[in-house]
Amino acid sequence: MASGPESPADAGPAAEIHDHGSRAAPVPLPPQHVVSAAGDLLRALSAPLRIAIVLQLREGPRCVHELVDALDVAQPLVSQHLRVLKSSHVVSAHRRGREIRYELLDDHLLHIVEAAVGHAGEE
Repeated sequence: MASGPESPADAGPAAEIHDHGSRAAPVPLPPQHVVSAAGDLLRALSAPLRIAIVLQLREGPRCVHELVDALDVAQPLVSQHLRVLKSSHVVSAHRRGREIRYELLDDHLLHIVEAAVGHAGEE
């Protein structure tokens, strides 16, 4: 049997995917600075301990020692991760007497973390 060019019907589903005859219109994107800021935010939320901190803060403000107890990790490690979350505008810090209480700045960030955790748990 002679081998020749395949017809589109013989090519199968892959031909439909790579059909260059009809191109989808590009999706409009936000400005580059917005996309860059979103990337920075997702990087700030990328560490498992920072995700755990955000989940702890969903119930309200917490002091470092409360987070240390809840997460069973060393205080310097919790403080280091809180600094990252604070510099990324995920949490804010408020002094209350001798303690500093941390809280989430925005419920949108909690929704992102909860969605990621929920998705990961679907396996």
